[in-house]
Amino acid sequence: MSDVVIVDYGAGNTRSVRATLHRLGITTVVTNNPLSIYDAHQVILPGVGSARSAMAVLRESGAADALRRRFKNEKFTLGICLGMQLALEHTDEDDGVATLGLIEGHVRRVEGCMVPRLGWSLVEPWNEAFYFAHSFEAISPHTTATAEGVAAVCEYGSFTGVQFHPEKSGLVGERWLAACLSAA
Repeated sequence: MSDVVIVDYGAGNTRSVRATLHRLGITTVVTNNPLSIYDAHQVILPGVGSARSAMAVLRESGAADALRRRFKNEKFTLGICLGMQLALEHTDEDDGVATLGLIEGHVRRVEGCMVPRLGWSLVEPWNEAFYFAHSFEAISPHTTATAEGVAAVCEYGSFTGVQFHPEKSGLVGERWLAACLSAA
């Protein structure tokens, strides 16, 4: 398997994603270089951080345009947590931010439970538990799996986004991540 590019937007769970991929025997490159992002076979847009600051870095570096071109040209990208949320059209976080617009939908504050929403939750229809840590949720017609009524997975075209953290979900997360990347 070739290198996986992890997009660097100045925050995120880059270290834990890299460590998990290393355990799986996958080499990684962390960058916000638009050419490297566009040319990569596989890209991960990691989670954790502020939508406004992440989008500012992605725009200023040119990574946002590279991610949009990747999507248009059907090149695989995986978004984890905030990375999934950034793929939608808009987020209510940080008083509202226009995001990448790769897939239809928006992001709002989690309703009906404690915020932040932390812990293990069963993902349906997979019937496996993954670790979640988030205060905002995706609302998208491209939701393909849920956890306690919250979008857990959004998929459309060459983009797969997960609200859970596979890199923090133990062996089940590692197995899922390996399968996801080998299928791409």
